[in-house]
Amino acid sequence: MCAVALVDCRNFYVSCERVFNPKLMNRPTVVLSNNDGCIIARSEEAKTAGVRMGAPYHEEKERLARMGGAVLSSNYALYGDMSTRVMSLLGEFSPKVEIYSIDEAFLDFGNLAGIDLMDHTRWMRERALRWTGIPVGVGIGPTKVIAKAANKLAKRNGGVFALLEEGAIRTALAGMAVEDIWGIGGRWGKRLRRMGIETALALREAEPTRIRQGFGVVVQRILYELRGVSCLSIENAPPAKKEICVSRSFRKRVGAMEELSQAAASYATRAAEKLRRDGSRACGLSVFIHTNHFREGEPQYNGSGSVRFAHPTSDTGLLIRAALAALRRIHRPGYLYHKAGVLLFDIAPARRVQEEMFDRLDFSRSDALMSTLDALNTRMGRATVRYGAEGFEAAWRMKGEMRSPRYTTRWEELAKVRAV
Repeated sequence: MCAVALVDCRNFYVSCERVFNPKLMNRPTVVLSNNDGCIIARSEEAKTAGVRMGAPYHEEKERLARMGGAVLSSNYALYGDMSTRVMSLLGEFSPKVEIYSIDEAFLDFGNLAGIDLMDHTRWMRERALRWTGIPVGVGIGPTKVIAKAANKLAKRNGGVFALLEEGAIRTALAGMAVEDIWGIGGRWGKRLRRMGIETALALREAEPTRIRQGFGVVVQRILYELRGVSCLSIENAPPAKKEICVSRSFRKRVGAMEELSQAAASYATRAAEKLRRDGSRACGLSVFIHTNHFREGEPQYNGSGSVRFAHPTSDTGLLIRAALAALRRIHRPGYLYHKAGVLLFDIAPARRVQEEMFDRLDFSRSDALMSTLDALNTRMGRATVRYGAEGFEAAWRMKGEMRSPRYTTRWEELAKVRAV
């Protein structure tokens, strides 16, 4: 039997916060984006109260205050670590797990012969809550698209829902708007409605050739997935990235070259860490800076510059040096910059990089140094060991005035327990 499960962590960012702060339970809670700008996560209580997803915080601040809501800055170190814990646990319940996002994963249940899938799934859900504190919902179907639909229904059916029988699948798809199908969205949904296709069931029963002619192979595959024909297989490993970008808006506008240089060095460092985590090297690097276009009456400037390497690299020192060289070329005095970023491009697996016999670069020494740097920062906390170009007290760094402690990744921020 073909069976795919989609596991979704419920209100993930808020759930992570509640694991370490039980006072947030049953209280309207929101998490804010970088620089505390917009609402990017809401508890069920906040949703019920009408707090809007993506709304600027200043527009919902008064409403949250009236209801005694909690407001938190985003804490990505905590969320990333909690995601790793949940995904590691899911691997014990299926031989194949595809991590789809920080809070979602597809599991292949097709090879679990002789096991009651519902009991197996309920046990997985119970264990995830007990071991990580994160509530999850599970949808099961013969394909990824149907599993995604089942996951939507699981939210109002006890957290677990299966669409494996033909009758149940047809009933569920008949009650689902075409825009709500995974992969369709609003733009394609409008076009499908103009063709008379308003529900998921109507798309399932449409003529495949007509759909391909109007929308291409992507929507045709979704149609077949709705019919129970698997076109999207479970991927054990995510596809290799072609580019890695690290960019942030500044806490305050920046004009000084020294501060911009610290930002560029910091972003190059983060990008290098991601590069090595993926076992890759980059052939080139770009740096960009720009002012705030929403400030009318102020001089505006966008600048970007690139550097190509003679040899693909993942060495933080070399990437910082290249980023600073590119920044010096594009920087223009007299402007107040709002955002900067570093982009690594032409990325290839490190094992495929051909080294030359007469290279002056000592790749083995660089790899050993970077491996030691990563090991120390993994064990002792990010940026415990860093390049001086990153700076230490940076006023340009993002706001995070309401961020909770990084309970699981910083020794000095471990949760404290007091006996009374």
